[in-house]
Amino acid sequence: MSNVHMIVGTLTLVLFIVNLGMYAVNMFKGTAAPYHRLVSIGAATLLLLQYALGFMLLGSGEDIPWTHWVIALATIIPVGIEHMFASPEASIRRRGTLGLFATVITVILVLTAYAIGEMNA
Repeated sequence: MSNVHMIVGTLTLVLFIVNLGMYAVNMFKGTAAPYHRLVSIGAATLLLLQYALGFMLLGSGEDIPWTHWVIALATIIPVGIEHMFASPEASIRRRGTLGLFATVITVILVLTAYAIGEMNA
């Protein structure tokens, strides 16, 4: 189960980085990729899967520093901000700006949780 959590964590990180790049294109070029929403929802869905896997691992007695799961749980805040404020924006550049800021915070948090997990695997 730990290996599955690690693989899904890697995929989650990659999708959030792709999402970050797409928001950067929105902000700087003013164009939107037609599949950007799918990438964003996919990254958030993988994050929720990560939560479920993590809770199963904790429930089965796996040990991980508290900072890993606190940072991981905090990640839902910028993801929610992205989906609440950036997605409904009519202006592509404004959507890109709001989404980019929220996704930068998300990537930092996911990367930090990932690094803590990798150091204690």
